[in-house]
Amino acid sequence: MVVERIVMCVDAVLVVVSGIGCAAAYHLFTQSLGGKAEVYAAASVLVAINLALLITVQHGYRLKTITNLPRTLRMTLMTWTGLFGALLAIAFTMKLSENFSRGTTISFYLIGLAVLLAWKAAAARWTAHAQRTGAFANSRAVMIAEFGLPASSNAMMDLAQHGYRLMRIMEIRSKEFASPLLLSSIGPRLDELIAYARENRIEHIFLLMSWSRQHAIDSILDALKILPVPVHLVPDAHAARFLRYPLVNTGNTWTAELRRAPLSWKERVLKRTLDLVGASLALIVFVPVMLVTAILIKATSKGPVFFRQTRNGFNGGAFKIFKFRTMRVLEDGLTIRQAQKNDPRVTAIGKWLRKTSIDELPQLLNVLKGDMSLVGPRPHAAAHNSEYEQIIGHYAFRHHVKPGITGWAQVNGYRGETHTLQLMEKRVEYDLWYINNWSLWLDFVILCKTALVSLGQRTAY
Repeated sequence: MVVERIVMCVDAVLVVVSGIGCAAAYHLFTQSLGGKAEVYAAASVLVAINLALLITVQHGYRLKTITNLPRTLRMTLMTWTGLFGALLAIAFTMKLSENFSRGTTISFYLIGLAVLLAWKAAAARWTAHAQRTGAFANSRAVMIAEFGLPASSNAMMDLAQHGYRLMRIMEIRSKEFASPLLLSSIGPRLDELIAYARENRIEHIFLLMSWSRQHAIDSILDALKILPVPVHLVPDAHAARFLRYPLVNTGNTWTAELRRAPLSWKERVLKRTLDLVGASLALIVFVPVMLVTAILIKATSKGPVFFRQTRNGFNGGAFKIFKFRTMRVLEDGLTIRQAQKNDPRVTAIGKWLRKTSIDELPQLLNVLKGDMSLVGPRPHAAAHNSEYEQIIGHYAFRHHVKPGITGWAQVNGYRGETHTLQLMEKRVEYDLWYINNWSLWLDFVILCKTALVSLGQRTAY
């Protein structure tokens, strides 16, 4: 498609211009007379070609990907960084790195990445607007539909947004579908549609009808074989919601994966590596804060420094969670009351610890032990867990992954007290989305968002 090619060409041009521009600017700034313009130009072209090829392999130039801004930004960042790393390794191995200054290379990486990300954001916005206005609807198509469905189906707008211009729609009434002589009753109209398709160079035919009408679909398809154009069967309302899920090849049968299994062993290794490295680094950084916190807790109230409570983890298994004590009570039983605003049980230092999330830092020990992950659904007290499993559908699905210190629900505002069932249902909804859409990049995003919102979160009492 033209748009896809334009985006690819602009990517390549921006990379070449960034590479040559960074080289020229750096050498002018350092007053260096390297005379290596052709070397930097060749390297920039090489990077541009490889970037375009790598993004093409990942289907990054498809309209659906271009308009998905989070995905295209993530793909650009990872591809650009991986490409630079690979080319630098090759240059070092072949002893070519001496031809490039470190300043030029670093500036090319940073400026090139910034320019690409800005362009991707602009391209996504422009393409999405063009789709909404039907600017890409250039592929001529006709539709044969069950009466009334075109007016109520979302497929009509979707087809227009993705390049199909419906020139004519032929609707068939239910009583005609019920007739064993379907082709006889719709024959004249079908012949007229076939003639129209030939005269107007129609490129696609879409069938929009209930998938239960197998005889009608087969009959219409047989009648349309005279036209050398593809015929597409649009999913009906019942099938469409299942086809949104990933299709999995199970031998000779394709199935829709309505619910993904817990993380594969490769995904678990990646996530565990992030947990171990991240928790270890965090402990090193926050040891002084934790020591001061322990002293303040001991000096301002009676009781232990740490609070341990039973929580449910992966597969519902029980474990003891570590937190800095922020209350005058140590509840861990069948009845536990959530902390509320101005809760008298919370100590003076506890209010500040809960507001800044410092009380959660000891859970880094749970991460190192393997009971928890840095990112995942927040574990609730065992008493609350048992209660919500009975009244919220799919609640137990939260236990398909390890619980986390922070999670997708928390960075989206669902943290702290859940004084209504609707708030807990919304938290569970975000947790389930995280489980079904997990990626290492998503964990990084959540950790970064946690660092930004934890100090300003007002729902932690």
